[in-house]
Amino acid sequence: MDAAEWWRGAVIYQIYPRSFRDASGDGVGDLRGIIERLDYVAGLGVDAIWISPFFKSPMADFGYDIADYRDVDPLFGTLADFDALLAKAHGLGLKVMIDQVLSHTSAEHAWFKESRASRDNAKADWYVWADAREDGTPPNNWLSLFGGVAWKWEPRRGQYYLHNFLASQPDLNFHHPQVRAAVLDNVRFWLDRGVDGLRLDAINFCFHDARLRDNPPKPKERRVGRGFSPDNPYAFQYHHYNNTQPENLAFLAELRALLDRYPGAVALGEISSEDSLATMDEYTRAGRLHMGYSFELLTHEHGADFLRATVQTLEAQMREGWPCWAISNHDVERVVTRWGRGDEPPHYATQLSALACSLRGSVCVYQGEELGLPEAQLPFEALRDPYGIAFWPSFKGRDGCRTPLPWDGSAGAGFSEAAPWLPIPEAHRALSVAAQEADPTSPLHGFRRFLAWRRQQPALLRGAIAFRDIAAPLLAFTRCLDDEQLLLVFNLSPQPQTADLSADEGWQTLSGHGLAAGEWDGARLALPAHGAFVARRG
Repeated sequence: MDAAEWWRGAVIYQIYPRSFRDASGDGVGDLRGIIERLDYVAGLGVDAIWISPFFKSPMADFGYDIADYRDVDPLFGTLADFDALLAKAHGLGLKVMIDQVLSHTSAEHAWFKESRASRDNAKADWYVWADAREDGTPPNNWLSLFGGVAWKWEPRRGQYYLHNFLASQPDLNFHHPQVRAAVLDNVRFWLDRGVDGLRLDAINFCFHDARLRDNPPKPKERRVGRGFSPDNPYAFQYHHYNNTQPENLAFLAELRALLDRYPGAVALGEISSEDSLATMDEYTRAGRLHMGYSFELLTHEHGADFLRATVQTLEAQMREGWPCWAISNHDVERVVTRWGRGDEPPHYATQLSALACSLRGSVCVYQGEELGLPEAQLPFEALRDPYGIAFWPSFKGRDGCRTPLPWDGSAGAGFSEAAPWLPIPEAHRALSVAAQEADPTSPLHGFRRFLAWRRQQPALLRGAIAFRDIAAPLLAFTRCLDDEQLLLVFNLSPQPQTADLSADEGWQTLSGHGLAAGEWDGARLALPAHGAFVARRG
């Protein structure tokens, strides 16, 4: 495979800096802390790291509200620290991807401060401004993902500005060519510094409907399954006009043209639209993004039938592009809690990671997934996430998946000598890196074994996928590359299962993957609870 296509089939480890490792002793993780633990990350067998935002920010949305795209927030360190991190990662054979939040800035960004000052300054049209209706209400019915109206009144201009997220995150006006040019200049800054890729936050939110048309209402029966709290009015609309506009395709082509000047540099887009799988296809066609991922596997819905239908739907639509899968990240409940019942064996976490890493495409693994960490249950007074604070108690926000990574069983869990910015649950200390290093049957060792084995299977890295007709709770599919075929069968239930594979001939059972293995006598397959079977032909 061409070295420039390192990303095809890559495992990308997401690092949430605030919660990875605190080297400065202030209770918040930082870039030096990441440097101290990069050997651990490389030892997992991953191909790349994705670092969530570390740029200058007032931290209203914990770094996703950027005040300066070209500098490191002092909370996390300095540009010199980032350069040292980049050099060490490359020395360990790890590619480095960084978050880029292009659709909006912080209200503290110099661009916005100038834009809001008047209607006739040089940056007056760099954000989405609109006049009030005759009765003083906002210009249309658009809603913020974080709840409530997506418009905020600015008395300096006597106009409303658009914010698809927090009110302190004003949306840029991508219809303005100078905005697009300035955004690409910021991206170029980091490419020149040597980063290998970009994870593009909310990339389908860059453009809005220039006519500011109202979004149509969504029937009650259609409001579920999108990952929103049922009491969030954002789910009450079809978001046809505040995001995913056709003009975005030309911008993606501009972005790709820039990336193509840096051999091996890649773009991974986060996509959340009314039909995210269709948008993934559209955004990853030739000349646009290298990869895209959506929230389909980041919801509570799961099971063999759902997984098969989701992947098959994408495969039927994605004719040119390359998918990337994620089952956990910094925005959703941890997967062993979200998909589990709470009484699963330790190897359940390994099975889930192995399943995600066996689908066609690349995969993002969120820090702590390799340990099988459950969601942290935090009291209201410990919350820091404005999303959770606003919607408590029906939705407890994102803090439960953002608690610091437990490195050992000490009071600070090896994360910090100071009180951590979020509390560390006792249950997480028992699942610490140190504890699992000492247990050869732990999820950590299982994760490493599977990734080491996966590297030796070209069909898993780049092969086509086809699902087998087998009843839930079993999920079976083949991965094919050239003359080699792999058959994978996963038991997604807590009870042993059997299946008739008597019609299959020429398969040789494979071992070494570290999963709870099934037994096949040439006809009958017996799988333990949360077990798996892998065979090769050709």
